[in-house]
Amino acid sequence: MFGPDNVRRRWRPEEITVTKPDVTKRAIGAAAIGNITEWYDFGVYGYLAVVIEGIFLPKDSGPIGTVIVAGLFAVAFLVRPLGGLVFGPLADQIGRNRVLAMTMIMMAAGTFLIGVIPDYATVGLWAPFLLLACRLLQGFSTGGEYSNAMTFIAEYAPDRRRGFLGSLLEVGTFTGYVLGALVATIMQAVSTPEFLASWGWRIPFFVALPLGFIGVYLRTKLADTPAYKEMEKLSEQEEQKNHSKGEFKKIFRLWPNLLACTGLVLAWNVTNYMLTSFIPVYFPMVEDIQGSGGVSELTSQVLQIIVMACCLGLIPVIGKLSDRVGRKAVVRAGSISLIVLSFPSLWLIRGHSDIVVFLGLLIMGLSLICFSATMPSTLPSLFPTMVRAGALAIAFNVSISLFGGTTSFVMSSLIGATGFLMWPAVYLVAAGVIGLITIHFVPESNRRPLWGSTPSAASKEEAKDLAQELNEEAAAAR
Repeated sequence: MFGPDNVRRRWRPEEITVTKPDVTKRAIGAAAIGNITEWYDFGVYGYLAVVIEGIFLPKDSGPIGTVIVAGLFAVAFLVRPLGGLVFGPLADQIGRNRVLAMTMIMMAAGTFLIGVIPDYATVGLWAPFLLLACRLLQGFSTGGEYSNAMTFIAEYAPDRRRGFLGSLLEVGTFTGYVLGALVATIMQAVSTPEFLASWGWRIPFFVALPLGFIGVYLRTKLADTPAYKEMEKLSEQEEQKNHSKGEFKKIFRLWPNLLACTGLVLAWNVTNYMLTSFIPVYFPMVEDIQGSGGVSELTSQVLQIIVMACCLGLIPVIGKLSDRVGRKAVVRAGSISLIVLSFPSLWLIRGHSDIVVFLGLLIMGLSLICFSATMPSTLPSLFPTMVRAGALAIAFNVSISLFGGTTSFVMSSLIGATGFLMWPAVYLVAAGVIGLITIHFVPESNRRPLWGSTPSAASKEEAKDLAQELNEEAAAAR
């Protein structure tokens, strides 16, 4: 059940929704700023993981300390489905924009609070529990943030440019990660160990607060999406009440779509968190097990930032390409890349020169952005407007909680228990197989209206062309 073919009818140009480019740009900026804040935290946390271990855990925690820190990262993902269950359906009832403002405030607050909680030396075991509370707040808010941001941009974007405009949400992801990693790396490079352990590590977390204020301001200046406003107009008051009561039942009737979304998110986010969360702690593990490391920890961090910056620049290019060749072709390429290149990529990452390690990281990054550039436009197309935010939030967050956010914890545990350094490649190959199978069953969404929404264009002239194109396609299908 992937929805009715909503292009097989005749459309008049005046029925096409026209969203002005300047409004679309503001909508993308408002959505992307939340992603920047979210991934800024991930970048900071990942790059300061070793420092955080010394701050919030006893000094003699040993290898178990690495696993605990990875677990504190992963635990935020355990409450993401709960956040999705709350904020996703709420966005279908009160609007995407209001919910995005709520999640922005909560997310920025959670990151800021990490910077002010006392350390283990001050409050003992309360320190890791306070860190846990902040991570849970971040996870709960993020459960409603990213899926609603995808919905928000997809519903604003014209049909012919949804791939490119949706990919800009992931530009926010990579910008936030690079910013967080850069700030954390600079702090470690310029700070003395004493200053870093006392107050230096807190400074990167404080930056989240002004980012949050900017995000809330931008989001409150925008109206809700055209698709949501259209749905409101078509729904009578009593019908809307019935819709609210039966939304979960309607969502779970779409179980094939939920499974497809789960599979695509798995392939995407196992790769995502492997590169962004686990690889920073993989280098020290390689050194411990091999007895020698190819590059220093600082060099590995710099190389990863360079790779992420390269990917950041390529994401819009691939997003635009998906508007020409289709989403499925790009996702297939990413899945095949994971299957074929994951082992070579990891062998290179374990190499003994900067250029070899860089090439290994770049291969993994290029596989990742085949998903990053297409998923924000692909996943919202799986669900109708009336339940889009709720269904997407549930499937997205369940998948990312079970498979994406636990990647670092699972990899740390497996390598620590077995000493086998190629577990990440095995995991990535499995993710690629799942992605390849799943995308086979998903219909192509390129240049098609979202399910339950009217076609969308950037101008009246484009609306005329789009109506003609859709009518010709419908006639050919008959």
